[in-house]
Amino acid sequence: MKRDYIFTSESVSEGHPDKVSDRISDMVVDHFIRKDPFARVACETLTTTNKVVLAGEVRGPVEEDKEEVIEKVRECIKDIGYEQEGFHWKNAEISSFLHEQSRDIAIGVDSGSNKDEGAGDQGIMFGYACKETDDLMPAPIYYSHKILELMAQGRKDGSLKGLEPDSKSQVSLKYVKGKPQSVTSVVISTQHQEGLSPQDIKELVTPILKKSIPAHLLEGLVDDEFYVNPTGNFVIGGPDGDTGLTGRKIIVDTYGGAAPHGGGAFSGKDPTKVDRSAAYAARYLAKNIVAADLCAECTIQLSYAIGVSKPLSIYVNTNGTNNIDEEKIEKIIPELMNLTPKGIREKLQLNKPIYEITSAYGHFGRKYDSQKGFFSWEALDLVEVLKLLA
Repeated sequence: MKRDYIFTSESVSEGHPDKVSDRISDMVVDHFIRKDPFARVACETLTTTNKVVLAGEVRGPVEEDKEEVIEKVRECIKDIGYEQEGFHWKNAEISSFLHEQSRDIAIGVDSGSNKDEGAGDQGIMFGYACKETDDLMPAPIYYSHKILELMAQGRKDGSLKGLEPDSKSQVSLKYVKGKPQSVTSVVISTQHQEGLSPQDIKELVTPILKKSIPAHLLEGLVDDEFYVNPTGNFVIGGPDGDTGLTGRKIIVDTYGGAAPHGGGAFSGKDPTKVDRSAAYAARYLAKNIVAADLCAECTIQLSYAIGVSKPLSIYVNTNGTNNIDEEKIEKIIPELMNLTPKGIREKLQLNKPIYEITSAYGHFGRKYDSQKGFFSWEALDLVEVLKLLA
């Protein structure tokens, strides 16, 4: 039987400096994939006081598209909402150092007459699912994301006046026998306009908190454990307040620390990079396995070598919640899905410009949009097949 404990996860908004960088990098991926579905992209972005720097490797019209990409960077910043003296979409200095992809990497990854397409790098990737929420995500990260997502909506539609783009949230949940029972503390820190007090901010965001988390989980939350802008003032924020870099919020992007992470970032990478595509595949498989009631919790690890197409290993851990042997689940997985980079891309339809939207509020637990192809790895189309195979 699982013990009682308190577990905490945090999220950061689209206006957090690192998330601004993630969005710009994913915009670059979408830009080149829109022109060529098989484009190769590895883009890193740095943001600081009124400056943006792009660097990385691309197989595509890098020099020809330079000015177009820079203009799209401005569009990203404007959409997030930065029109501040220290970071403004209109006059920020934007430098691009994107260049052609290394031939050595291309040789290892490209398919040929005698080999299948190989993985873009070595590494381990994890996928996870559990029954704590309807979207089969760990509850603390799921609710942390929801708070910031609703705050951003309110900021943009004008219902939350005075808030600025940079914000963070943190939710602590008490678990009894391994199941969420009550929220023990919440932290919300948000950038704001001059003149607003922490109490003013608290009055603004309290309705958001109540919309984000089920009422029964909030029943025991006392006011002293609901922290809003604990430092008192948060006027200077975003890239003006702290440098942002692509790939620094990988726990926010995944499961909030409730499951392992292989260490590779997602944003700025095309789907030949298994850091991204195999992590999506692992989530897709874990989610369908849990939805098929083979277990209540599932962690999947996949491992790859650069230039090698098939995964080197497949590992499943259900933390004792399984209804069939874990070894059987491991044997079923290759029957369900071709886990080569090409197989993953084709199954999940990843050669589409679908990545910019993933850059904030998590890559998992989002709604699958079958029309636009967003979050295809959240689909539950394997459930009936799994039930038959099991």
